[in-house]
Amino acid sequence: MKSNPVAWFEIYVQDMPRAKAFYEAVFQGTLEELKNPDPNGFPEMEMWAFPMSMEGAGAAGALVKMAGCPSGGSTLVYFSCEDCSIEAERAAAHGGEIFKGKMSIGEHGFIAMVVDTEGNMIGLHSMQ
Repeated sequence: MKSNPVAWFEIYVQDMPRAKAFYEAVFQGTLEELKNPDPNGFPEMEMWAFPMSMEGAGAAGALVKMAGCPSGGSTLVYFSCEDCSIEAERAAAHGGEIFKGKMSIGEHGFIAMVVDTEGNMIGLHSMQ
């Protein structure tokens, strides 16, 4: 298996404006709208991508609203941070909830886990 095997992730949401506002506030960036790749098969699908670079390390991904895809039970995705406690506090301040505050994972740094406005749990990882 290759290093960094995850190539793409999707976080399913029910209320796109609310979810988009949450993630932009927590990570202090702007999500970019992606064109629906299958408007005939999924006419109401909406996608907003996190900032990405094809040359950079790690996985790219998007928030996705699509009929029949519930939120709140997805795979846990960890976002890289400078200090995961900062993003955890932002999550709580913007309608989310801290599930597990910053904790050490030894030589691998620190993690925190938060629940977004759509019921999805996400992880936060930092080395400090």
